[in-house]
Amino acid sequence: MRNVLLERDEALAEAARAAEAARSGNGRWLLFRATPGLGRTALLEEVVRREATAGGMRVLHARCSPEESAFPFGLVRLIFADAGTGTGARTDAAAESEDIPFADPPAGEEQQIFHRLVASLARTAARRPVLVAVDDLHDADAVSRRWIGYLARRLAGLPVLLLLTECLTEYLDKDDTALPGATGTSVPLHPLGPGAVARLALAGPARTPKQDAERGELCVRACAGNPALVHALLADLGERPPPGRLSDLAGRRYRDVIGHWLRARATPRSRRLSLAAAVAGDGPAPLDGRPLHEAADLGPADRRPAELAPDGHDTPARAPADALGLGRLFSHPLAREAALAAAEPTELDALRRRIARLLDEQGAPAAHVAAHLLRIELHTDRPGEEWMTQSLEDAAEDAVRDGRTDEATALLRHALTAPLAPARRAGLALRLAALELPHSADAGIRRLRAALELHADGHERAAVAPALGAALVARGRTDTAMHVMRQVGSAVEDDELIRVLQTTAALMASHDAIAWRNAVARMRELAATAPATVEPLACGLVTEYEAGAGGLSAAEAMTRVLPRLKAPVDPRLRTGWLGSAATLLQWADRLDEARALADECLPAPPALPDLTDIGQQCLISVRAEAALWVGDFRRVIAENAPLLDVRTGQGLRMPHLVSMVALAHHELGHRAPARRLVATLDEASASADSSWEWNELRHARARMHMAEGNCQAALDDYLSCGRGQSARDFVSPVATPWRSGAALALVGLGQPVRALDLAEEELRHARTWGTPRTVGRALRAHGVAVGGRRGLDSLQEAVAVLRQAPAPVELIETLLDLGQARIGAGNGRKGRDDLHEAHTLALRLLAPDATPGSDSVPDSDPASAPVTGRLVRAAEDALRTGGARRTHRVAMGSAALTVAERRIVELAATGRTNAEIGAALHLARRTVETHLTNAYRKLGVTRRTQLASCLGAAGTGNPSANPSAARDMTAPA
Repeated sequence: MRNVLLERDEALAEAARAAEAARSGNGRWLLFRATPGLGRTALLEEVVRREATAGGMRVLHARCSPEESAFPFGLVRLIFADAGTGTGARTDAAAESEDIPFADPPAGEEQQIFHRLVASLARTAARRPVLVAVDDLHDADAVSRRWIGYLARRLAGLPVLLLLTECLTEYLDKDDTALPGATGTSVPLHPLGPGAVARLALAGPARTPKQDAERGELCVRACAGNPALVHALLADLGERPPPGRLSDLAGRRYRDVIGHWLRARATPRSRRLSLAAAVAGDGPAPLDGRPLHEAADLGPADRRPAELAPDGHDTPARAPADALGLGRLFSHPLAREAALAAAEPTELDALRRRIARLLDEQGAPAAHVAAHLLRIELHTDRPGEEWMTQSLEDAAEDAVRDGRTDEATALLRHALTAPLAPARRAGLALRLAALELPHSADAGIRRLRAALELHADGHERAAVAPALGAALVARGRTDTAMHVMRQVGSAVEDDELIRVLQTTAALMASHDAIAWRNAVARMRELAATAPATVEPLACGLVTEYEAGAGGLSAAEAMTRVLPRLKAPVDPRLRTGWLGSAATLLQWADRLDEARALADECLPAPPALPDLTDIGQQCLISVRAEAALWVGDFRRVIAENAPLLDVRTGQGLRMPHLVSMVALAHHELGHRAPARRLVATLDEASASADSSWEWNELRHARARMHMAEGNCQAALDDYLSCGRGQSARDFVSPVATPWRSGAALALVGLGQPVRALDLAEEELRHARTWGTPRTVGRALRAHGVAVGGRRGLDSLQEAVAVLRQAPAPVELIETLLDLGQARIGAGNGRKGRDDLHEAHTLALRLLAPDATPGSDSVPDSDPASAPVTGRLVRAAEDALRTGGARRTHRVAMGSAALTVAERRIVELAATGRTNAEIGAALHLARRTVETHLTNAYRKLGVTRRTQLASCLGAAGTGNPSANPSAARDMTAPA
């Protein structure tokens, strides 16, 4: 057992000094105190061995046991019986043992017995110094402990060493053994340090340094410096790698050491402390000190001594609340598993509930409280108190914000097991349904139906119905949603609430062609009489319909929307109104404002939006499409992929969102992911559903077909989209410009006459709406369809118009068409300039975190080469076809600016007008404009406000800030 005595030199030296004093006639007592497994018995035996041999002391040895702790004088009898063993005549002490009574004597008689026993021991020690070794004093009977204290107070003139060991955890549960500081000392045995534990772990067959380090680290962390546990763990481990769970160990020694102590050796108090530490350590935040005692139901303070007072008096020093060091041991999962396996489930459940309550009272995070409530196994104590339900609900909300939806769902499900009032239960069910819906539409809808049925009151049912209706719309069951809204609304007598329900139902009706027309008719009537807080949404829905029907301009729509954004709106309609307003702002190319409304209501990823809110459903679409329109393809994917990932195969098709994300992938050159996304939606569902979302899908699919050169498939989808939109009275090109797309496809199929008819109709509707994006897009289709000089004029006008819009994709596509048309008309230089500009702008869409080629994703088709962005690829193909060839690096971006251009750009970036720049540099205004036009092309910008960022990025030395400088095409000399 020599290896157990690592780091015990100080204790052995103290024992040697005490023995030397005793041999000189000045008796001493020495107490080794430690938690179980720290080797106090081995240390006592080592001292006995040394003093019996080299020290020449006679040893009287006794080991206490819990089985004899109830027998008076049990320990004393063992000591004096041992005095008579061995060779030689019987001693006085041995004879004295025959007169020891077997029952508690009266106080006066006890004093006489104590005195007689000490006198007998003194006579024995007078012949040869005596070492009285008592192991496990904590298991001694009460009378014997009193005699030990009596002896300790009379050692000063005796050649006696009183050597004792005591378990710290047991001592805390026993009456104090009065040991005077004047005649001895207590030596606490501390856990082994990491170095000593590592030495123990190195024993056995040779291993690699990495294996030795892993074993040493495991022993240090899982044994808390306890030698007995280290040996047990090493025996279980064998030559296996460090385990993840207790069941991974080859043997059961480690488990049994902890389990045996808890079941057989620990007192009720130390057992409760240990289990409390294990249970608390199994949660997010371990307990220590006073909270640990309160969790163990031991009261707020530790009233037991751990060591004697440093001043040597009988008054003991109070132990710190965690004198046992349990927090350190049970910080490791192996120790926690072993301790929890030794406990009864009911005992653990009570501890978990008590710890949860304690954490709640201390203001701990709700997640810490809920973690313990969720671990209650037998559920004998349901979350029946309000604090428990509230903690679970608060923790669920925290989990939702962090994107941990599964955890939030589990928390709310547990909260619903409590006995709750119907209104409280319905509220929790609504929140839970919102979390379940993306993962399983049917499960969420069932829970919402149950929540609706919990209420008999019309007002309460009206609070649940919109959530159920929105869930049904997301599931593609708009007709059922409308039925629910009508049924609930018919039982309501409050006029204002009726109008709120009607307006909410109208928003849902936009997913059904026939219901949408009827709803708009009702909204026209309602807008004239509705309360001020209901009217904005009614007006917004009517405006959406009229804009789509081609009877309204963007300017007229904005005169309706913008003032109402400042008006008060019924809280129940707020997200619906903002969704309608954001849609109109997006159509009007006020993308930043539309995006701001969406961000105001939608949670940031990875948290999922609430699909039981029909307004949030609308805002999800606006957020995705606004990002797509400005060419922020990565943002489209990052913000919406989490929702699409969880809804796969669970009943939520979400065709519009699928369309936006698929198009973003396609623009980045990720063809395979784009195809896979679109393939998740079957055409049979689209045929049975008249929602506008399917028209968006058809339009997106047509764009992908067109980019891949499949003009016939593209035409079919464009025309299908047009039929779907016409069924909804939607003729404007603001959302799905299917006529422009179909015209381009028809040109590709060699049918320019038919293409021109569609293009001219598109241009007429586009001019009615009047935004640069719609007009420029229609002009492009017109230019391609008409061809010749007229076509060039239309394309030039389209480029000029699109430069005024946040429409980089449309501008690049139009520049490519213009460049190719100019080259075809014999103006190769200008044509290649247009293609170069298109190429530069296309590269900028990949910045700042990508350069050409870095965004490549191998297609699933082995025959396909790695790709870059779609528009980059198209521009390079056009340059190659147009006669450009690779020669050498051509400086583009800020490096391509002449001295004069740079001076003008720097002044323009500060906000100066052309006239002010001309005056400052003594240049004609026309010269300034020419230089700025050239600079815009070289920098790949379309607006004056973009100049400062281009110059700033150029100064950083970051190549990705100017991707066009890295690779370009140039015309032949």
